[in-house]
Amino acid sequence: MKTHRIALYPGDGIGPEVTDAAVETLTALERAVGGFHLEFTRFDWGVAHYDRHGDVVPADFLAQLRPFNAILLGAVGWPAKLPDHITLRPLIEIRQTFDLWACVRPAQTFAGVPNPLRSEQRIDLVVVRENSEGEYVDVGGRFRIGEPEEFAVQSALHTRRGIERALRFGFDLARQRRRKLTLATKSNAQRHAFVLWDNVLEQLTPEFPDIAVDKQHIDAIAMNFVRRPETFDVVVASNLFGDILTDLSGAITGGLGLNPSANLDPSRKNPSLFEPVHGSAPDIAGRGIANPVGTFLAAAMMLEWLGEKRAALRLNETVKRTLAAGAGTPDIGGRLNTAELTARIASALK
Repeated sequence: MKTHRIALYPGDGIGPEVTDAAVETLTALERAVGGFHLEFTRFDWGVAHYDRHGDVVPADFLAQLRPFNAILLGAVGWPAKLPDHITLRPLIEIRQTFDLWACVRPAQTFAGVPNPLRSEQRIDLVVVRENSEGEYVDVGGRFRIGEPEEFAVQSALHTRRGIERALRFGFDLARQRRRKLTLATKSNAQRHAFVLWDNVLEQLTPEFPDIAVDKQHIDAIAMNFVRRPETFDVVVASNLFGDILTDLSGAITGGLGLNPSANLDPSRKNPSLFEPVHGSAPDIAGRGIANPVGTFLAAAMMLEWLGEKRAALRLNETVKRTLAAGAGTPDIGGRLNTAELTARIASALK
């Protein structure tokens, strides 16, 4: 029996609630499928840790996480208690230090979940977000703080290496799906960074003659995600564009509570991180109504990454069947609370 060491980083708001739900579900799955064991270690970092220690994580948090096979994150942030740029810093540092450059964020419509769009066509797309550079590299600063002449400089860093590996990942993924790739660009206005993205796409395209390729400006993609989302297969985007598009993809498929995310180091030198796309939702924290489905599906992505494909498929299919039967939390029109939906899925896994 293979043991996988999993670091739990529940975080803030509803993060601990959906993380606990995922552990309960994964434990039931392990018993039902067999052949593997998940060994969980919980790290209670976040706003509460800041209150006790003056920082959201300990100074050596990266060293503590490095030995694990994977990291399962709940959510971070509680703006009323601490600014977001402080609570989010550890997540960005994990992504950049561990070189988790491939952020894979699927979005699909589910039977049993109301579709917010008028179109009845099924949506099934994946956004590949370049996750290590772009607009989230800390290059810049604020100057003359507090003065009327205060100004800020925030620069984005885009490298040929970073762009090429993200696009190649997208091409390879498209070959496993419906063989279509769309680049999110903005080269009409950002004539350095996104002209480079366009150029790298043009240079790589001949290597993948079996993939239909197009590019759209980010504002056009946002519009077309709403107008005709069924036409998208794999979308490759910069760090910021991918972040924005995946919130929108959650909204058009029924809600952010449904969408998973994988932050991958394809070299497997470092632990990859898996998380739901949604935020910490402090407004419903503690009420027991958070939707754990996004975390369950992120856990399924984690299992597949760890080589437990049979267990990943079992979890995915069970979640889909449960939603199709009308079971859901209030955010998707259901009547179950977090614990009830978790118990329903855990029972169905058996």
